[in-house]
Amino acid sequence: MKKRLLLNLRHVPDDECEEVLALLSAHHIEHYTTPPGPFGISAGGIWVCDPDDMPKAKALFDDYQQQRAFRVLQEKAKAKAEGRTESLWAYWSQRPGTVVWMLILSLMVLMIFFAPMIQLARF
Repeated sequence: MKKRLLLNLRHVPDDECEEVLALLSAHHIEHYTTPPGPFGISAGGIWVCDPDDMPKAKALFDDYQQQRAFRVLQEKAKAKAEGRTESLWAYWSQRPGTVVWMLILSLMVLMIFFAPMIQLARF
């Protein structure tokens, strides 16, 4: 029996993983998960055991992703309308020291990067 990967779990939130597993279980699609590797090399995944179930699982997953994307966009729009989203100004007002240090570090990296080019331009 050849198993097929339905979803690579790299950068997948826990709630999405749980919802996909529940969706597969609700439709009686035999599946299992593999955990991520210890050093982050492999991300883990959700596998469908029966290759004949893969088209059904893929269709269910695609439909789920469309619904999830729509739901997340609605939640973001609602949060923005209510003023709950974090803007750069809000971040600056809450953590001015962090912002200043990040700007200083960014400038230092740029200076290190461009210093050889500036030296070459002088000659």
